[in-house]
Amino acid sequence: MAIPKAVARFNSHVTNHVSRPVARHLPGFAVVTHVGRRSGRAYQTPVNMFRDGERYVFALTYGADSQWVKNVMAAGSCEVRTHGRAVRLCEPRIFTDPDRRLVPPPVRLVLQVLDVSDFLSMRPAPAQ
Repeated sequence: MAIPKAVARFNSHVTNHVSRPVARHLPGFAVVTHVGRRSGRAYQTPVNMFRDGERYVFALTYGADSQWVKNVMAAGSCEVRTHGRAVRLCEPRIFTDPDRRLVPPPVRLVLQVLDVSDFLSMRPAPAQ
C-alpha cells in the first residue's frame, strides 16, 4: 500500500515546491527530471533515491502508478540531480521487495511503517 493519492496531490502542489531546492543535496533524496507523456513538458519531482552498487533505487512511496514513474517508464530514461550533480539514468525496472533490502536499515523501518514495498531501479546511461 502506498501513501494515499490525496497526500500525493497536496505534496505535488505544496511540499514539492518547498523541498525541491534542498532534495538535490540531501542524502537519500534526489530530484527527477522527467518529460510528460502527453504534454511534452519537463517536470521536476523530489524522490527518495538510494545507490545499490551501479544501480539507483527509488522507493515508490506513492506507488508505481505515480505520474513521474509512468513518464520515466514511457521514456525509458530520466535525469536525476543528487548531491549537487546531474546523472542520466536508463533502463527503468519496477519491482516489489517486501524485505526492502536495497535501502538502508533506517529507511527500511520507515517504508515498513508506510507499507511501501514497490521500487524502481535504473542504471547510469552510457556517456554520449
